[in-house]
Amino acid sequence: MTSNFVHLIAPAACVLWLGGLVGGGVAVAEQAGVATATVWPRFLNSDFSGTAETNESVAAWSWKAPPRCRWSLSVGEGYGLGVIDRGAYFHIDAQNGKERLRRIDLQSGEVVWSQSNDLEYRDLYGYESGARCSPTIDHTQIFTLGVAGALTARDVESGEAQWRVETNEQYHVVQNFFGVGSAPLVLGDAVIVMIGGSPIADQAIAPGRLDRVSPDGSLLVAFDRRTGAELWRCGDDLASYSSPRTIRINDHEYVLVFGREFLHLVDPEHGQSLGSVRYRADMLESVNAMVPVVEGNRVLISDCYDLGAGLFEIDIVDAKAEFTPIWRDPEGRRRDQSLRSHLSTPILHEGFLYACSGRNAPDSDFRCIEFLTGKVQWTAMERSRSTATRLGDVLLVLKESGPLHIVRCTPERFDEIAVWPLNEISEDESNPWPAIRYPCWAAPIVAGNCMLVRGDETVLCLELPRP
Repeated sequence: MTSNFVHLIAPAACVLWLGGLVGGGVAVAEQAGVATATVWPRFLNSDFSGTAETNESVAAWSWKAPPRCRWSLSVGEGYGLGVIDRGAYFHIDAQNGKERLRRIDLQSGEVVWSQSNDLEYRDLYGYESGARCSPTIDHTQIFTLGVAGALTARDVESGEAQWRVETNEQYHVVQNFFGVGSAPLVLGDAVIVMIGGSPIADQAIAPGRLDRVSPDGSLLVAFDRRTGAELWRCGDDLASYSSPRTIRINDHEYVLVFGREFLHLVDPEHGQSLGSVRYRADMLESVNAMVPVVEGNRVLISDCYDLGAGLFEIDIVDAKAEFTPIWRDPEGRRRDQSLRSHLSTPILHEGFLYACSGRNAPDSDFRCIEFLTGKVQWTAMERSRSTATRLGDVLLVLKESGPLHIVRCTPERFDEIAVWPLNEISEDESNPWPAIRYPCWAAPIVAGNCMLVRGDETVLCLELPRP
């Protein structure tokens, strides 16, 4: 690492499809008493939960046995895992000055097709030039937002490009610290993307000097999924490393977006911002990166620099959003803060959050927090940074150095079931796999009897230890 701070988002979880699904909707497969969704079409799944549900306890599975590796895949520059549909895994990365999207057969790991576009990007802090986040699949289209702001719509079956918008150029985006890092959100005919453009005069401002950059009402922009034409824009804020998501209030669907300065509530039907609440540390080199966690009309957000976490209740009064704090961490008192989210989005399950807390490895841990009160139930894995996926009643916690910890999902204590040393090469001739290497910033993705895990240059497809 060339910097002492990291602001990259890692996908939380993806459910992989292993059968013969034809359509683009969510399907369910039953095998050996387990029911799991068979597609995972976007970052954090269609419900933004980072979870693969099952209808049985998986904590009793044979986790202590070494995992079996189905296949491994070499990947280029970038930090995230992809999305799943039609029996395929779709991975976006960068290689040899090209932005590349590949369709991978889940059974064999073979490349079905590969499509590329020219990529011109230089990171301000020396990080890789690949995508920071996942594509989004909706019906027959797949949408990608690259590190340099290229929003591209492709046909899922062929990979053929249908349209492309260079959003950084069109909206005069002053380069953020680590480029663009947000996943598209598809609602009906609209592809909604966080952009955070500025007046054209701000192009003269040096990259990274976001304290001098002015927003111009294009935090969130919606594009026609058929043509790429702009439908609407709203929000006075610059972009962050979070991703837009939906929230339902009073039986109406809204969009939440955690920008650089504010948490915004947007009415997507009219393309109108209904209000916002400021939430960012008062320091230049800080970013918001987690996706808001939602339960009903309650929303949790967090930063790792100075503010910690806060839980808000959102109400709509006279077509305006009101943000009422339920609890907030004490500003500036890091040792007393419940949750300092940075690299990954917390997992919410039965009233408790499970998440990595901390900015970098020396001050990070994995912990459980009560959602409604912010009370810390337990902490573990001190001095380690990680991401997590929930599979039924277990958490799959991946350290950034490569080991995978299987942990029972309970607020009572940190109950570790097993550790898979995926950072070590398997020399078993009947079950070989290459090691995954730092940085492992994408949470595992699972479906059927498979789990995908990514390191710096490698994706592993592992079989889950079903009885």
